[in-house]
Amino acid sequence: VQLQASGGGLVQAGDSLRLSCAASGRTFSRYAMGWFRQAPGKEREFVAGISWSGGSTYYEDSVKGRFTISRDNAKNTVYLQMNSLKPEDTAVYYCTSTRGSSWSRVAMDYWGKGTQVTVSS
Repeated sequence: VQLQASGGGLVQAGDSLRLSCAASGRTFSRYAMGWFRQAPGKEREFVAGISWSGGSTYYEDSVKGRFTISRDNAKNTVYLQMNSLKPEDTAVYYCTSTRGSSWSRVAMDYWGKGTQVTVSS
């Protein structure tokens, strides 16, 4: 599975962005998909995840109520809608996939190249 993230940019605090991740391969629908982010000088951290069916979603506490993950298996695409952005959301955002049930960084099977999100105050 190859993953290509897009949609990042420079926005002001309170604005919204939607990230997209296009996946290649016929087995996209068999993978749970997720988003991680990495800020300068910090470790890559889990942001949001969605089950293969889309029926279950998971969020890091600081983004609950602001971010929404979704997927369209017909388009092999997963999305991250980010609302009420804060300067602390500034990071490189990575799309990832896993066949497992853990959202640990080391448990991910595939990673895409990141997309930069910068939120100014």
